[in-house]
Amino acid sequence: MREPFDLTTLIEPLLNWFKDHARVLPWRNEPTPYRVWVSEIMLQQTRVEAVKPYFDRFLEELPDVAALSDCPEEKLLKLWEGLGYYNRVRNMQIAAQTVMENYHGELPADYEALTKLKGIGHYTAGAIASIAFGIPVPAVDGNVLRVISRVTEDDADIMKASVRTAMEKDLLEIMPENRAGAFNQALMELGATVCLPNGAPLCEACPWKEVCRAQKSGRWRELPVKSKAKARRIEDRTVLVIKAEDKVLLHKRANKGLLAGLYEFPNVEGHLKEEEVITYLKKMGLSPIRLKKLEDSRHIFSHIEWHMTGYAVQIDETEQEYQNMLFVDVKETEEQYPIPAAFSRYTGYMNIRLGNDRYKEE
Repeated sequence: MREPFDLTTLIEPLLNWFKDHARVLPWRNEPTPYRVWVSEIMLQQTRVEAVKPYFDRFLEELPDVAALSDCPEEKLLKLWEGLGYYNRVRNMQIAAQTVMENYHGELPADYEALTKLKGIGHYTAGAIASIAFGIPVPAVDGNVLRVISRVTEDDADIMKASVRTAMEKDLLEIMPENRAGAFNQALMELGATVCLPNGAPLCEACPWKEVCRAQKSGRWRELPVKSKAKARRIEDRTVLVIKAEDKVLLHKRANKGLLAGLYEFPNVEGHLKEEEVITYLKKMGLSPIRLKKLEDSRHIFSHIEWHMTGYAVQIDETEQEYQNMLFVDVKETEEQYPIPAAFSRYTGYMNIRLGNDRYKEE
């Protein structure tokens, strides 16, 4: 039987390494509960470098819980444009309203209370509690699951909730009382910069290289064990960039479901041929002057994958009203109407810049 791994031996080497190798990040400079919360939600499924400008703009516009709770929805979604997973920021606003009502506008210094706020799970609650309040609780994300699985050579399936719960329990028992925030951040940092998710880990730079069982056995490729997610459903769609002079037609999606409440180019299921597009446009009451086939595109959501083809459509009238649709000036689109990144391949045809691209120098 394999000898149990003593996790306490990992603490000091990791903290000493982190002291010298921690990246300078805007949310680390001033780790208030609100700043930690915003950063952790943004960092889910998004690279650190991509998040930095979003974080700065978000904090400039919405500097505290009160500002977030009162923000108009379209402004909120526009600030989030390009990050995806828009329900996360909606949940943040609901949580902010709860904090205003129940905690006088300050996130509670209580792990269990944090987990009861909308959109805050065990990991995010652990990050806020430990980093902002110094509470000795773990924050187990994908990086932590990977580094602990490898160093201990644990081949349990990390997709199982029971495995995550067991790791949280093990880490809770060794959490350094006065350095919980540093310990959790160091674990995340190790996974993000050394024990990498894609490609070979940088074992020579690892503070655990002498004790890592996966490194000694050469099993790092196999760990962590992660069962395959259910295959995504494929949807074919035809996207129509309908323009008249310097205006473009946008459709507002329903308030529930995928991309709820966001604006999009009109689109339909299936890959339509040119004559089918013309028929569809006439049913909308539009008379196209010119029709141009655009390039194909693909966008991956968590459970659905869109395979898109597109057409640029030129019309000469913008007066008619259409259900849940409006013609919008391109400049207004950039400033006011949140468009999901799924359509980024087609926004260029109207010189519409999304997310970070709006702030890049010409």
